[in-house]
Amino acid sequence: MNPDHFEFTVGINLSPEDHDPSVLFSGEGRPLPGHKIGPSVHDFFLIHTVLDGEGIFQTGNFSEACRTGDTFVIFPGTLFSYQADRNTPWHYVWVALQGEAASQLLSGVGITRDKPLLHSENITEIYAFYERIRLSFQQSSYPRLESLEASGWLRLLFHQFGLANRSYLHQSPTEMPDIIDRQIDQAIRWISLQFHQHISIDQMASTLGYHRAHLSKAFKQKTGMSPKQYLMKVRMDKAKELLGGSLTIDHVSSSVGFNDALYFSRQFHRWSGISPSEYRNVLRDR
Repeated sequence: MNPDHFEFTVGINLSPEDHDPSVLFSGEGRPLPGHKIGPSVHDFFLIHTVLDGEGIFQTGNFSEACRTGDTFVIFPGTLFSYQADRNTPWHYVWVALQGEAASQLLSGVGITRDKPLLHSENITEIYAFYERIRLSFQQSSYPRLESLEASGWLRLLFHQFGLANRSYLHQSPTEMPDIIDRQIDQAIRWISLQFHQHISIDQMASTLGYHRAHLSKAFKQKTGMSPKQYLMKVRMDKAKELLGGSLTIDHVSSSVGFNDALYFSRQFHRWSGISPSEYRNVLRDR
């Protein structure tokens, strides 16, 4: 038991991931009236969400009374302090993170050094994710798996933060991409991810919710190519990349969405002026 708290529990990650972001620890506490942390600095991100009661959070030039549903964030290297109210001390949960991607996650839901606070009404759901993060660290024989589990729950927690701060996510009309541009970007992404499959332009348009003629016209206006031509370009570019490796022509063909290697070779020759074998020889000669 922490002598400054009525209640204090914490789970610690014994094997934080090398990649970003990584959960370091997570806990829950009910500090005594007037209990204060700081002024001090941390070298990691520390996020608190108030479940009940209230207190004061200060960081840089920011100072705010925090109550049930408020989340405040301490950024690395930034001087901070926070203190429980003397009459109704807060009950809060926290999670500590490291890595530059943690900053990107926070800014993605509208939390920055200048705006380190957000409020949520859905406190029950948020608390559940904090608890799952903390309970991930059971000091088992598989600390890497515990770290992986905690990272998964962390992203769901950030999803809740994003829902709580939806006003930040709604861009102003001048920042919103044109609807036609969004449609074309979706189609381009679809082709870029699914080029190895049999792609029907009709099916793609239908899945994305557009009429084929409308999509094709807008697509050509933006890219200079029809969707079918763009698909062929993506496939041929990928084929050229794969021909630089050790895959057979048959394997390259099937990897870029052609079931018939002869048909693939004809299309490749039409696109690049030489056959796949000749292209491979050119690469080897270089």
